[in-house]
Amino acid sequence: MTTQTKMDLYNDFESVNSIDSSYFTKYDVKRGLRNADGTGVVAGITKISNVHGYIVNEGDRQPIDGELTFRGYNIKDLVAHAAQENRFGFEEVAYLLFSGKLPTIEQLGKFRELIDLNRELPDGFTADMIMKRPSSNIMNKLARSVLVLYSYDSADDPDEISSEHEIDTAISLLSRLPRIMVLGYYAKRAHYFGDSMIMHRFIPGQSTAETILSMLRLDRQFKPEEAQMLDIMMMMHAEHGGGNNSTFTTRVLTSSGTDPYSTYAGAIGSLKGPRHGGANHKVRGMHQEMKENIANWSDDGEIADYLRKILSKEAYDRSGLIYGMGHAVYTLSDPRSVLCKQYARDLTAGTEYQEELEFIERIEALAPEVIAEYKGDGKQICANVDMYTGFVYHMLGIPDDLFTPLFACSRMAGWAAHRFEEIVSGKRIVRPAYKSITHRNKYIPIEQR
Repeated sequence: MTTQTKMDLYNDFESVNSIDSSYFTKYDVKRGLRNADGTGVVAGITKISNVHGYIVNEGDRQPIDGELTFRGYNIKDLVAHAAQENRFGFEEVAYLLFSGKLPTIEQLGKFRELIDLNRELPDGFTADMIMKRPSSNIMNKLARSVLVLYSYDSADDPDEISSEHEIDTAISLLSRLPRIMVLGYYAKRAHYFGDSMIMHRFIPGQSTAETILSMLRLDRQFKPEEAQMLDIMMMMHAEHGGGNNSTFTTRVLTSSGTDPYSTYAGAIGSLKGPRHGGANHKVRGMHQEMKENIANWSDDGEIADYLRKILSKEAYDRSGLIYGMGHAVYTLSDPRSVLCKQYARDLTAGTEYQEELEFIERIEALAPEVIAEYKGDGKQICANVDMYTGFVYHMLGIPDDLFTPLFACSRMAGWAAHRFEEIVSGKRIVRPAYKSITHRNKYIPIEQR
């Protein structure tokens, strides 16, 4: 393609693809599958989870404290019981999402054994897929790796859609994604920055959270409370309803009848986007800038003034957005944010991180007032989970490159549950309609153009 041809295509990109927003109102098109009030268009029915953030009373939305349930069980109860009993809960949540019921001690033990048995990667996979082809973005590495694992599938037909093949594939990916994530990260560091290539073996019997910290840290050492904090983060991220972008992607791809590897790779690609799973990077960057420019982290007035600068596009990325605030469903509170903050307080108490956590809590408390003052629309707004995730991961020594991949490793449990349900109950390809506004054109012979 010549340079001029490419320039022509570049120059036409905006004009050819631009659609006047008035058409969406004129034809009552639900842009982004959203209703006029911002709520999602109901496109399916599920028994897997529920995201509850408001009630509708005589047509009016009334804010309430947010609730998140997995198979009817409140996430707060699932997290609290695991923490109180001093055990890891992510595998229990994955089993619950897969099977629809809480496991017995014996069932959970055997499920953990299955995860252990699947951690090993195929012969040659690490050398060929990870070390020889490092990626600058670990999410892309995860997606490509999942697609390549199709070629290593032990089934006679990797495209087979059966309960046995679907569950086996889901367990194998739930087990392997954390290893691929860490190996992919160190391959990136070695290739792009000249660091040493670290390849710790996994330790059989460790939980998923312990495995990640053990493989990631050079000395393999971590405190029990650090592993429990990461486990809680993974529990909270395991599932979040059928309407979020990556889960809807899972449903759409599954409805076409494609194989599980193609489906999960597509979901990872969706989660990578900064409007979805990649949002925690934006929050972390915003916090860093505020820390550098606010002299007194305890001064509410100074914090509020800087938030006003962000809203007026004078600070951070000039987008006018206070990242970490607002959610499509939650109004008074995001239960994941509440849990994250609660357990982070325990972990940071008396440490160098306590002051930073208190600073972020001040941002959370002040932002709704500043936003209401700026917009004047009276909309109820709360902090979402991204307000705290980046901070917690940083506190655990997890590099920024792995924030969103960790999200993917956790959400694999929810994606699989929704794929199972779509296979059994969907029975119809997802195909929404688009209104065409193109005028008919008469063909012009090529020599007359």
